[in-house]
Amino acid sequence: MPNEKRNILTGGLILITLGVLIFVSKTTPYGFDQTWPILLIVIGISTLFYKIRAIEGWFVATVGVIFLIINFYGFDVHKYSQYILPVILILLGVFVLLKRRKR
Repeated sequence: MPNEKRNILTGGLILITLGVLIFVSKTTPYGFDQTWPILLIVIGISTLFYKIRAIEGWFVATVGVIFLIINFYGFDVHKYSQYILPVILILLGVFVLLKRRKR
């Protein structure tokens, strides 16, 4: 799919999501400060729509899900922050090795 069509679809999804999130923040007890990670999830999914193996789409969607869990369930990130960077580095290393092995 040409880049212009991708940009139009992604831009449209972002605008729709922003409108829904603002509407939700005005009509429910959930404020935009709690629901904004859904925007990251939509961006990640729209990236995956074009290429399911796009690591950046998976990364953005995963970060959105993590922030959403933190916002809604009060997960204490500071308690586990010393483990987050090493785990991310290990996962990226495994991804690089698996990608190289397939070639």
